[in-house]
Amino acid sequence: MSSWQDDVRGALDGLAYGARSALSPSVLHGAAVEIGWLTTHLAMYPLGLVGRAPALPARLNLTGLGPAQRGLLVSDVRAAGTPILLAHGIIDNHTIFALMRRHLVRRGFGSIHTFSYSPLTLDVRRTAERMGHEIEAICEASGSDQIHVIGHSLGGLIARYYVQRLGGDARVHTCVTLGTPHQGTMAAKLLPWPLVKQVRPDSDLLAELAEPAPDCRTRFLAFYSDVDQLIVPQRRARIRHPDLQATNIRVHGVGHLSLPFHGEVVHRITGALAHLDEEPELPDQAAF
Repeated sequence: MSSWQDDVRGALDGLAYGARSALSPSVLHGAAVEIGWLTTHLAMYPLGLVGRAPALPARLNLTGLGPAQRGLLVSDVRAAGTPILLAHGIIDNHTIFALMRRHLVRRGFGSIHTFSYSPLTLDVRRTAERMGHEIEAICEASGSDQIHVIGHSLGGLIARYYVQRLGGDARVHTCVTLGTPHQGTMAAKLLPWPLVKQVRPDSDLLAELAEPAPDCRTRFLAFYSDVDQLIVPQRRARIRHPDLQATNIRVHGVGHLSLPFHGEVVHRITGALAHLDEEPELPDQAAF
């Protein structure tokens, strides 16, 4: 049997494994929610093709701010002023973060930026280098020494590569990933696209990310869903690396696309970013 046939068989086996529970109530509910968000996102998607979302510059005064915004600015001006960079997934754009961006602003974060890349991108490493240049520019413009990065799907892997392999831990305080194939996904074996090949479980990119990363200072939060349709099996969205300060948070009944829109996920993220000096959480968190 050829290598290609082995890949297809492995991918189909993985998909079949994930489909065994496809008729459970939680999966059906997650699918219904996913369809709803997909409809909304498709309506917004063309707006992301026009250009990136306008950056929100940091503001350090209370004029015109609501109670929640004033609360964060008063209690921790450093947390409120730390820039946040949002990185979307493959074949997507910044509109996937529309709801999260709104909640971050309401919580009191004032410096929010987006990182975009073309669906024709061929290499995670080069894209991570470009992310690094953009982060340096944001830090220089804002006067901040550090930044947070929130990445959905492939965006999270790009951010992790920058942090772990390009010295980005000096800049990134917290890296949040949503449905990111940290350990690859069997579904990637169904497509021969060069970028997709990099998220196969046996790719050289993932082998590189498995190498030692001593003294990495960045705090990682990895959200993964028990019904994620694109990460097969779903546990591969967890970070498993002895040198990384990573908390894996299991989300129940939420599809891949819905993760950036899920209220509890957004609440957990805003809470973590509002407390810069808290001790790292436990390596694995129960589902919510």
